[in-house]
Amino acid sequence: MGFFKQTNQELIWQENQQTVWIQPWGKDGLRVRANLAGVPLDVPQALLAPPPAPEGEVDSGSDSAGAWLRNGAIKASMTSSGRLQFFNALTSQVLLEEPSLPYYAPPNRHFKPRDGRLHQIEVWFNAQEGERFFGLGQHQHGRLDNKGCVIDLQQRNTEIAIPFMVSNRGYGFLWNNPGIGRVELGANATRWVAYGSQQIDYYIVCGASYAKILRRYADATGHSPVMPAWATGFWQCKLRYETQDELMAVAREYKKRGLPLSVIVSDFFNWSHMGEWRFDPACWPDPPAMTRELEVMGVKLMVSIWPTVSTISENYAAMRERGLLVNNERGTDAQQVFVDHGINGPAYFPYYDATNPEARQFIWDVVRRNYYAQGVKLFWLDNDEPDITPWDPDNQRYYLGNGLEVANLYPRLHQMAFYDGLCAAGETEIVTLSRSAWAGSQRFSSVTWSGDIASTFEALQAQVRAGLNMAMSGIPWWTTDIGGFHDGDITTDYFKELIVRWFQFGVFCPIFRLHGDRLPRHRPFPGSGGDNEVWSFGDQAYAAIKPLLFLREALRPYIQAQMVLASSEGLPPMRPLFVDFQADPQCEAIDDQFMFGPEILVAPILSLGQRERKVYLPAGTDWIDAWNGQPLAGGQWINAAAPLDRIPVYLKSGSELQVFFKPS
Repeated sequence: MGFFKQTNQELIWQENQQTVWIQPWGKDGLRVRANLAGVPLDVPQALLAPPPAPEGEVDSGSDSAGAWLRNGAIKASMTSSGRLQFFNALTSQVLLEEPSLPYYAPPNRHFKPRDGRLHQIEVWFNAQEGERFFGLGQHQHGRLDNKGCVIDLQQRNTEIAIPFMVSNRGYGFLWNNPGIGRVELGANATRWVAYGSQQIDYYIVCGASYAKILRRYADATGHSPVMPAWATGFWQCKLRYETQDELMAVAREYKKRGLPLSVIVSDFFNWSHMGEWRFDPACWPDPPAMTRELEVMGVKLMVSIWPTVSTISENYAAMRERGLLVNNERGTDAQQVFVDHGINGPAYFPYYDATNPEARQFIWDVVRRNYYAQGVKLFWLDNDEPDITPWDPDNQRYYLGNGLEVANLYPRLHQMAFYDGLCAAGETEIVTLSRSAWAGSQRFSSVTWSGDIASTFEALQAQVRAGLNMAMSGIPWWTTDIGGFHDGDITTDYFKELIVRWFQFGVFCPIFRLHGDRLPRHRPFPGSGGDNEVWSFGDQAYAAIKPLLFLREALRPYIQAQMVLASSEGLPPMRPLFVDFQADPQCEAIDDQFMFGPEILVAPILSLGQRERKVYLPAGTDWIDAWNGQPLAGGQWINAAAPLDRIPVYLKSGSELQVFFKPS
């Protein structure tokens, strides 16, 4: 049996070498740490310093059975044998609890020694009947409810590990650990595993609504800034515009056709070599003139930045000498195999070490000289998982530690390098685009997109659920490659239908962005891929897409209002139905519809040849068909017509937005 120590703000339990600390964290939240070191360790994690608990919110006590600690709406109880339970302090409902184990069973908190200071750690909780889990980042399993899944906690292209989830039992749970591991959400138990870590660390928060839980989580890990108004417009991108002339011709064509355009993107290999982070002058001879002309058009330029460094880069020697690169524990210090100018065959690259403050300052200083000074203020942080080949994180040595312990933190620190640099330069409207994220990424003005997905209807189906889970992970700025990335042949009827349906979905995503590596290619990879402008997909597709661009333009004030709310309240603009309609039990099981702000219900078309679909209209309000104004009662299923040029959209009765939806 262990023994307790108590203060007004902390409950401590110790048995042999294991110590557990439970303390209030913000409003209605608790932080739990446990290790074998005897003192709480200051290791990388996601939580901000907590504000003081409100007066009278914290209380504690003990008796012969154990001890307890309450912070507002949440209460933790611990037995003398070390078993933890968490309750809604207002209703006494069990939120989460460790199993009550037989005498000879393994412990609920387990530390298995690894090499050096690390342990493989595990934490077990009971499974609860009917529990659903939402969040945990972005995954391609095609599910909104993660119950029954095993989720790898490791960053990969298209897979984003954000270890925060929201339960339908009324709590949010953050596994506050950037190490590689997994979470098993089984029928008999929930198990969190870190393969190499120094301590258990998690945060649990109780809330009467999903919106309140998301707000408390934002309070604990950081609120997003307000998105700049221009960023809610249309973004044009492809793989890739090889030259300044090619990119400018596309921007001018948009303006010639009278089409709205807010951002145009110069994708990878705008540089001379990986890790030089500057325009190749042979292809981009006058960047200041380019950015000036685009600004006159009302268009921002975004450029791609990769964190890889070629051995023939002008920066490689200095970065290696100063210890600014990720090292390998074994073998040659290279973590990715790709291509580079001037290298025949495969090229082998290390990554710059985003966990090193000096390295973050180095990359920003180079980018500031070579891009920012040329008028470029928007940066696409591609390949920032980092996308290691092969995926052996235990073989990476970062400034902050072995890859097993810290690797998932990489994208957030990479985003911070650019956010801090732009802030220091005096910028106030900051946006980066990133292929990965971690808990707290939202506070660094970074849009996350869903990575290099296939150009298929199956991929589109998965992105709807992936985007909703990102919203429930505290990431309000999210998007996809409209049309998917891989293998979209623009000459086929399949792709022409896919691109229209994806555009219809994209209008109601936080960021409205076209991208992809289209076929047929103009030149061999990594040369320019096939055409990927809105007029590239044939007259019928263009006729369906063009009105969507203007619909998005009309909705931008409404979208901007949702972005302000996302910043202040942590409420994402794109969200599952149950966030707004928690009292309607049907909404919890619907994963192919969503709310876009409080007034717009979206029911995307996700299958080839589909021309109608069933739509559920939540109870508690009346609705109107956005396209024809037909009034409809809530709490019912309807059959919605969906010709190729129409996505089923419904507005709350009385919405002033109907004026923007024009019949086809």
